[in-house]
Amino acid sequence: MEFLTDYQIWASFLSLTALEIVLGIDNVVFIALLVNHLPEAQRQKARVIGVLLALFMRIALLFSAIWLIGLKEPWVEFFGYAFSGKDFLMMGGGLFLIAKGTTSIHDEISGDRKDSYQGYSAGFHITILQVILIDFVFSFDSIITAVGLTENIWVIIAAMVIAMLVMLFSSKYIADFIAEHPTLKMLALSFIMMIGVFLVAEGLGLHVPRGYIYFGMAFSLGVEILNMLVKRRKTLR
Repeated sequence: MEFLTDYQIWASFLSLTALEIVLGIDNVVFIALLVNHLPEAQRQKARVIGVLLALFMRIALLFSAIWLIGLKEPWVEFFGYAFSGKDFLMMGGGLFLIAKGTTSIHDEISGDRKDSYQGYSAGFHITILQVILIDFVFSFDSIITAVGLTENIWVIIAAMVIAMLVMLFSSKYIADFIAEHPTLKMLALSFIMMIGVFLVAEGLGLHVPRGYIYFGMAFSLGVEILNMLVKRRKTLR
């Protein structure tokens, strides 16, 4: 029962759950666009299948990632430095998150959002296949972010299950809230880039205590909440 009093476990769990919810909204939005052309009777079924597939794919990829992290034996050497499978996963995943965060922030600023699935029509089974493809893309992003925050597999699974359940039953309300407060999305994308830098550093053998990440995220979120309260007060005047 030590996990109940371990602040790092709770910090990673709460941080990861919040990030999974905010970043998972795009996944839900794409699923909604894909199933929008289906008959009303099939939309909810396809939406539920899409979210459940996303959860299943995340957990499957998670076990693969944890297996790679366990490969600590050196694979190659460069200039006297030995790199293992874990190091390559960390560096590759970190670079992916940095690129993902950068391009997403650029799209948010420029407004160049490509809703390429809008208006596309296909049968139910073809739509489900498309949902699986979209889930795979977003799952990789989600898993690398999770591993960057904690290597505790049960914390990651618990956070993902809760995030998926929240999105399944209240995705519309969450999407509306984030649309009303776009700075939250920008903050989450900035966290993604920060975690990417952290992963690259880990892959290069530079250990950074995760407590610094949790503190930075909590402090930034606290400032953002204060900004939201100030903005709300000005609006009510």
